Amino acid sequence: MADTSYDQIDKLKNILKEKGYKLTPQRRAIVDMILKNQGNHLTTEELYNLVKKECPEIGLATVYRTVLLLEEMGIITKLDLNDGCSRYELVNEDESHHHHHLICTNCGKVIEVEGDLLESLENNIEFKYRFQIKDHSLKFYGLCSECSE
Repeated sequence: MADTSYDQIDKLKNILKEKGYKLTPQRRAIVDMILKNQGNHLTTEELYNLVKKECPEIGLATVYRTVLLLEEMGIITKLDLNDGCSRYELVNEDESHHHHHLICTNCGKVIEVEGDLLESLENNIEFKYRFQIKDHSLKFYGLCSECSE
């Protein structure tokens, strides 16, 4: 695992400790799998299936509780792609807003769009409506390159 993953684990360990929790082996396995699958927008069930391969004794309830805990702590965020599933991704502290997503309506692939494309639009909205924007979410639905061939 890359150094940044170890940094993230250490940071998470400190946050858990501050909130009165421990980084148990099960939580560590879940966090490791989230880090390994960064950008894959896993559901809790998908995360469970991946963690179970490396940590066979783990239960689905433990994964659900850990995901909720990590979300409460602001480590991961829920992503609603209108497919009936809650998916999760790591919160990137370097981003002031969520990034944008391209969602294939045929195969379900999710592609992250780099950079904030709405900065000038946000500035116009804030000025025109005297509204202070804290965050936004943008999803484009269509066909990925494989499905459109």
